[in-house]
Amino acid sequence: QVQLVESGGGLVQPGGSLRLSCAASGFTIGTCSMSWYRQAPGKERELVAITSIAGVRTTYADSVEGRFTISRDNARNTVYLQMDSLRPEDTAVYYCNAVQRFPYTNLDVWGQGTLVTVSS
Repeated sequence: QVQLVESGGGLVQPGGSLRLSCAASGFTIGTCSMSWYRQAPGKERELVAITSIAGVRTTYADSVEGRFTISRDNARNTVYLQMDSLRPEDTAVYYCNAVQRFPYTNLDVWGQGTLVTVSS
């Protein structure tokens, strides 16, 4: 069964840190671009960070640049999002996404999400 499972969300004070994990099963992330998205209450889902196949390129939303770091451990089939200097506006459900395209089998897999709440 192809799936992604996020973990690591929770309640943190402004200025604090969290590390989210996204574990893949049923496929290998080594041939996928991997992304983190988030959706705050009443807002559309937005891209937070993306790492290309083999992690050669990473791109961040302007709002998290310099505070968040996406990384991948292909041996563990897991992607991470290190979040530092958290702000109340970072509060959202965070989703992991895996995309695989030609020359491999097309895949577009989403996790169930993990809630991050930044509040004092």
